[in-house]
Amino acid sequence: MNVLLSAALVVCWSSGFIGAKLGAGTAPVLTVLMWRFVPLALLLFAFAALRARGAWRGLTAREAAREIAIGALSQSGYVLAVYYAIQLGVSSGTTALIDGIQPLVAGALAGPLLREYVSGRQWAGLCLGVAGAGLVAAADAAGTTAPWWAYAIPVLGMLSLVAATVLEARSPTRVAPAVSMTLHTGTSAVLCAAAALVSGSAVPPADPDFWAATLWLAAVATLGAYGLYWLMLRRVGVTRVNTLMFLMAPVTVVWGALAFGEPLGPWTVAGLAVGLIAVAVVQYGAPPPRPAAVPRVVCGADARRGPVSRAGGERVPGAAQPRGRAADSR
Repeated sequence: MNVLLSAALVVCWSSGFIGAKLGAGTAPVLTVLMWRFVPLALLLFAFAALRARGAWRGLTAREAAREIAIGALSQSGYVLAVYYAIQLGVSSGTTALIDGIQPLVAGALAGPLLREYVSGRQWAGLCLGVAGAGLVAAADAAGTTAPWWAYAIPVLGMLSLVAATVLEARSPTRVAPAVSMTLHTGTSAVLCAAAALVSGSAVPPADPDFWAATLWLAAVATLGAYGLYWLMLRRVGVTRVNTLMFLMAPVTVVWGALAFGEPLGPWTVAGLAVGLIAVAVVQYGAPPPRPAAVPRVVCGADARRGPVSRAGGERVPGAAQPRGRAADSR
């Protein structure tokens, strides 16, 4: 199951770079982002009001504020950087390459900040993944005409996503996925709409390609990619999930070659092969020791099930159960 989810995550995440390139050619960045997030946020809040009200029970103001911060970092900050870089002329493959450095940064932070064990074999896989991404850079970045400072923008986006990942992983409580996705998307809708209105770029064009790009980005790159990212983060941990990012650059370059005629040469193919080996080294090496169980509170229907572990969300054997009717009924 994790293999299928990992493959789906790679495809959905890579689709965001392709959709960004498609949308950047039809409208300003803020226009694309506003119409990517606003309709989706309205749908998610409508779903929450009609079908998922139970998931919101028990949500505290502090938990909601944390999810809003995560959404601002993982969606607004990260996506705005990606789109702006591509609009400046940085190719989709090179943008994905820079984002591919994320696993090394997250891996370096996993030990001191998250108390997640990173083995020597996993570090070797992470470094191998960086080498594979470098092969893609050698072939893909040579033909771009973007200014030199434009390549710093995806770095800021990558750091924004790493910050969101660390913030979520260090959280002592757990929020239902329907709640977190709704708050993340709603935060991005408000921020991007406000920026678009202030800049005078809120009116969408009539170009069918614009609406095709926004629909693609909302359904596949937002619901699919971000939903799978947080799901996998909870299932297998920061290091293993972020190793999949090494595949984003080669897959995006191949996709860009097929969709837009971007260059695809032997160095790109070699980078893809090295990236696959890096993922295999980290994913299928000796598993790290399981993190110690810590109390976590789940909002929604699962809030009464007692403490859960940080790694997978299951109940901790022998943990004290809440007293009262909820405990008596089980």
